[in-house]
Amino acid sequence: QVQLVESGGGLVQPGGSLRLSCAASGLTLDYYTIGWFRQAPGKEREGVSCISGNGDSIYYADSVKGRFTISKDSAKNTVYLQMNSLKPGDTAVYYCATDPYGTNCLMGYSEGMDYWGKGTLVTVSS
Repeated sequence: QVQLVESGGGLVQPGGSLRLSCAASGLTLDYYTIGWFRQAPGKEREGVSCISGNGDSIYYADSVKGRFTISKDSAKNTVYLQMNSLKPGDTAVYYCATDPYGTNCLMGYSEGMDYWGKGTLVTVSS
């Protein structure tokens, strides 16, 4: 049974940092493309960042380039999202999800993901 469990969300002031974690079980991330997505209140879900199974391909949304970094620890079967210089516009529920075909995620699309975590809330506010 596949499970993705996010953690690391919370309340942070503008300009602050958070690191999100997504721990996977039931599959090996070395063989899966996995990404981070977010959904703010009243807005559609959007792709934030994605990393291929071998780590050679990475996607970032334009809105987070230069501020967010995705990484993966194969030994822990966990993917991370380091978020720096956070802005109020980054406030959202953040989800991790796996892409069975390794395509849509790396283009920033959320359609076609097969497994999703339950999400972790990030609030950027003073």
